[in-house]
Amino acid sequence: MLVDLSGKTVLLGVTGSIAAYKACDIARLFVKSRAQVHVIMTTAAERFVSALTFEALTRNPVLTEDSESWSSELNHIDIGKKADIFLIAPATANTINKLAKGIADNILLQTALAYKKQILIAPAANTQMISSHYTDGSLKMLKVNDVRVISSQEKLLACGDEGDGALSEPQEIYYQASQVLLEDSFWKDRKVVITGGGTREKIDEVRYISNYSSGKMAKALAVALYFKGADVCYISTMSHEDLPEEIYTIDVEDAEEMLEYTIDAVRVAKKGKMTKPSLNNPDAIGMIQKTPYLFMVAAVADFTPTYPQSAKLKKSQLGDSWNIELKQTKDILKSVNKDGIITVGFKAEMDAQNGMKSAKSLIANKGVTAVCYNLLQDSQSFGSDENEITWITVDDTINFGKTDKLKLSFSIAKQSMKLDKGTDG
Repeated sequence: MLVDLSGKTVLLGVTGSIAAYKACDIARLFVKSRAQVHVIMTTAAERFVSALTFEALTRNPVLTEDSESWSSELNHIDIGKKADIFLIAPATANTINKLAKGIADNILLQTALAYKKQILIAPAANTQMISSHYTDGSLKMLKVNDVRVISSQEKLLACGDEGDGALSEPQEIYYQASQVLLEDSFWKDRKVVITGGGTREKIDEVRYISNYSSGKMAKALAVALYFKGADVCYISTMSHEDLPEEIYTIDVEDAEEMLEYTIDAVRVAKKGKMTKPSLNNPDAIGMIQKTPYLFMVAAVADFTPTYPQSAKLKKSQLGDSWNIELKQTKDILKSVNKDGIITVGFKAEMDAQNGMKSAKSLIANKGVTAVCYNLLQDSQSFGSDENEITWITVDDTINFGKTDKLKLSFSIAKQSMKLDKGTDG
């Protein structure tokens, strides 16, 4: 899932790791997102990937020991001035340890020492090198100095060892770097609970009752709010593949599970997280905690089988017809204690005449702060990459138009900011 990064500039540093080839995929993701990408390579990195490869991908000259020029901006001072972030991926153990100690004996480290904005590193090294107390201490020191470390992963390494040290996936590196580019002080570290997908109500061990919900809108909203810096808890019946690893996910099946975990997640969210102290704001501890949000996007079944079976029911036992007794599920929006949390409900209707009225009724009948209303044409409307949302509050009705679900999610996030009337944003 890619976001529009138009107007953003990424400085990508590549060091001498076997994982250097994956930096090509990282650069490609940012280019596809319309960001400007500039690349710095160490001499060791050029042994694995050529500078020409990155020039072809980014359409920008690559800064190396041999290409540095003081008659242009292709030098270790000027190249960083136009960049919004400096991402070093992969970062070898050698680079990590030197960076932590302020050593600047190559073109990349010189650029890092002169760079004044956010630096991110994605380590990639042999397991023993990563776990060395020297490297471990360096990583801790870098974190203290506000360098964001994108954790390596455990897998079979190129050297044949198995363990921690593999470069994080390019998509995950892209996600974390994009969050730095897009985060908003209002959403940063704010607790957000999002439900998504259609619940599956068990009939027996192989059958269930469900609906056409794809969960794509909820997934897009979770990603958008993550990009904005929110602390997202995503409760869904659908798969969590391609989501940022930092999004906390909870798998559920039916309405009862959805209710149970939503209530629990809301309770945890209300406990909140105090704003972290920083050099710019050392007195942040004790500040008012940010009001959490609940986005109820899930399509929860209205009915569930009264007597779900613990075995597979055979057709020969059922006869020519089968009557399944159903009972109403509990209404999650009504059941959740909404004191101290801002709640946004989602309402999908196929009744063009009365759908808007039904959506507006959620504010009074279910105590939500706002409603995202979606008028569907038929069952084919589900699962598409686009949607049309009308934003409804007591005071406003705003049509966001029809567009892709990630763009809609950013519009929802922007309007949702107006719902917090307090001073904690």
